Amino acid sequence: MNLHTSMLCAVMLVASLAWPTAAVAQAAAASAPAQSASAPPPGMGSEHSAKGADTCLGCHDADSDTPAFTTAGIFKTRHAHRGDARTPFGRGGLQCEACHGPGARHSGGGNKKLTINNFKAGSFLTVQERNQPCLGCHQDQRRSAWHVGAHDSHQLACTDCHKLHTDQDPVRAKGTQPEVCLTCHKQERADFQKPSTHPVRFGQMACSDCHNAHGSTSPAMLNKPTVNQTCTSCHAEKRGPLLWEHAPVAEDCTLCHTVHGSVRPALLTKSPPLLCQQCHAAAGHPSVARTGGALPANGGAGAAFVVAGSCTNCHTQVHGSNHPAGAKLLR
Repeated sequence: MNLHTSMLCAVMLVASLAWPTAAVAQAAAASAPAQSASAPPPGMGSEHSAKGADTCLGCHDADSDTPAFTTAGIFKTRHAHRGDARTPFGRGGLQCEACHGPGARHSGGGNKKLTINNFKAGSFLTVQERNQPCLGCHQDQRRSAWHVGAHDSHQLACTDCHKLHTDQDPVRAKGTQPEVCLTCHKQERADFQKPSTHPVRFGQMACSDCHNAHGSTSPAMLNKPTVNQTCTSCHAEKRGPLLWEHAPVAEDCTLCHTVHGSVRPALLTKSPPLLCQQCHAAAGHPSVARTGGALPANGGAGAAFVVAGSCTNCHTQVHGSNHPAGAKLLR
């Protein structure tokens, strides 16, 4: 066999070995368009449905409702107010798709969960993307600090707290709001069951009376800049100015009081005299350490300083006094 014949045989051998690989690649390329057509990539697309809300209601009718969700419930809310151009159902609005996103791909077939913003925790969208329809409209002052608040930093979605397809959003009603908040804030739930507490569990107060759930630059997302300003919004008689001030009152209410609940009267952090003796340790009368040994049953002589109001049996004006002779907060 000459050199020319040998080279020809080598070329034919290489070609025969490469043929199966090329055939497989060609077959895969031929099938790729078919796979793409049957399984579109995740995403809402950019096209809206042909008939707006009527397209949605063709599937999401009364038969698809559950005890916790009704599609028609949206028509009982301000979102569906046709006379308000600011709402999704107002003149020129995109109706359901204003919040849920373009629905042509969703209504046309394919994977339903991967083609619409369903606002659920299992959505293919991020929390920020799910929240964008809400924050795009709700941009008033109470929500301006959302991105510096604890709820946003903990990746909470608007729909984790709010229910939109209902005539009454539980988190916006004073009687039902605490149950929504206390689902996560379990320590506060326990505190509100204590003997001395703010009347939250009785429906007379809501968490939002003190806190701004949409974010705040104040401690604990308070409505006011400071703790004292928040407290004196209701407890105005403690605000002052007073002729004789009790220093911790002007500094911070939580030096003596716990906020959500206590086993002691007046939401105190400790019972007097232990509470008072944390600060009053100067020589003389204030420095006398009062313990259970001063009770009458133990033969103690200082019973007046440990029973009932303890220190406040005499120092009744603990928050401050306007009396000319009230330097000791006795009157």
